[in-house]
Order: sequence, then structure tokens, then C-alpha cells
Amino acid sequence: MAYIDYYKILGVAKNATPDDIKKAYRKLARKLHPDLNPNDKEAHHKFQELNEANEVLGDSEKRAKYDKYGENWKHGEEYEKAQQQRQRQWSGGQGGQSFDFEGDFGGGDFSDFFQSMFGGGGFSQRQSSRSARKFKGGDYQAELNLTLREAMKTHKRELNVDGKSIRITIPAGVSNGQKIKLSGYGQPGVNGGPNGDLYITFVIEEDSAFKRLGNDIYTETTVDLYTAVLGGEIMINTLDGQVKMNIKPGAQPDSKLRLKGKGFPIYKKDGQFGDLYVTIKLRIPEKLSDKEKELFTELSNIKKQ
Repeated sequence: MAYIDYYKILGVAKNATPDDIKKAYRKLARKLHPDLNPNDKEAHHKFQELNEANEVLGDSEKRAKYDKYGENWKHGEEYEKAQQQRQRQWSGGQGGQSFDFEGDFGGGDFSDFFQSMFGGGGFSQRQSSRSARKFKGGDYQAELNLTLREAMKTHKRELNVDGKSIRITIPAGVSNGQKIKLSGYGQPGVNGGPNGDLYITFVIEEDSAFKRLGNDIYTETTVDLYTAVLGGEIMINTLDGQVKMNIKPGAQPDSKLRLKGKGFPIYKKDGQFGDLYVTIKLRIPEKLSDKEKELFTELSNIKKQ
């Protein structure tokens, strides 16, 4: 009969403390429990191995026996005969162990290695009743893509989770990478425990014309030479339509102008917005008429005087 390394099954070292063993068992049991893997035979088999490992290493007397004989357990037959009567009296429940999951794991569900080494055993009825603990279901993680324009307005979205339609309201001003929690929309709980939660991470797509930094928005606009020199009023595109902006005479290329309150809405602060910063780009005329050339020449001469 093949030797089974219970320490390897639990993923703990041979000098692991009882608390280490208990924590390792609980962590793996939550992952492999049949209620969470109803159609996975491999997970069911691993869960049986896990419970067998915990039954042995979680009991100080059984662990001592296992550590003593281990891979050479077959040579402990004489020891077995002397201990057989006491083994029968254990009823599997005298070790004071508490298990996280309940299930039908009688002697038939334990390996030949376990049967030969410990004479059967398994979970007692008392342990089974104590093991029916409630556990919260697993959480779901999801991503939701939004454009920059969608992220700046409060709106509703419909999601499909496990075949269920969920309608959520997305507040204006959510940020890229921001995560929200919807309680109770995760995996079903175990043994009547609460459902897990749904975590949604927002992914805000980059915009070709606008860049968001915090609650401020940055963009560019191009003005002609005459407006830059003489000043004037131009229309600026924002995420929420067009607005008028005054250009002062002598505007310099790459200078920044601020439009207060025309930036991104501040998350969950109604009526509050960041600012819009506009970088001025200058457009130099490529083709001049004879009259324009004459006037520019005249201006140039005046400047030299």
C-alpha cells in the first residue's frame, strides 16, 4: 500500500504547530469542499485526502504514530497489535478536533494506508455535527470599462452575474482602478452561510482629446496668429460641450489657460468639479496674399525702427 505524505497534502512542514495544521486545513477545505465543486471528482478526491491528513496530523497521538513509522509504517505491525484495542476505543472523536466542513466520510472514504495504520476510524458523529459550520461564499471579481465621458456622468448599467441580471448605478467621477463592492452578489455560502460579494473595478479608457489628472482635465486648442497677437474670443471643446474662452492679446505658444469648474466631477460631491486646463497651440499661416505680405513687411519695418 502506497505511503501517503500527509504533510505534503496539507502543505505544511513536519515541525508545523497544531495551529499551523488547523489553518492550512481550513484554507484548503474552503477551496476543495464538494459544495463548491459539485461536479469535480478530482476536487472531491483531494478533499477526502485533506480530511484524512487532518484526521491524522490534527490528533497528537495519531500524529506521533505517523511520525514514528511514516514511510516504514509496515514495520510497525507488532506495535499495531498491541495498540489495536485502544484504537477501537477512540471512536475518532477523543482528540478534541473541530472540523470546518461536514460530510459523509466513514471508514470507506479513507485510504488503505489510513485503514492499515489506524484501524479505520474516521469522523465520529459528534465531530460531524460540530463540523456543520457556516461559511461565507467566495467573492467575484469583475472589470467594467467606461469611456471618460461615461465616467463623468451618473448613469445606470446592467450586469449579468451567474445568470442573474443586476442593475447598478455608477456615480459620476469614478476613477480608473477604483473598486466598489456589491454585498451578497458573490458565490453562495456553505452550510447556509452568507453569500460572497461582488467587487467591480472600473477601467477608464483613455481619450484622444482629453487627459484626466485627478479631477482636472487637460486639453489643447489651436489659435491663429491674429488671435494670439490681438486677442479675442474662441470656442473651446469640453467633455460636456463647447464653452467660450477669452484669449488675451499676446498669448504665447504652449501657455496654459484655466477654466475653473469645467473639469471632472468630484466623486460623490454633487455640484463640485475640477478645472479645465487648455494649452494654446499657435497656427502660423502657410500661404499669404500679396496684401498680407505687404502688411507683414510693413509691421516688420516698424518693429525695427
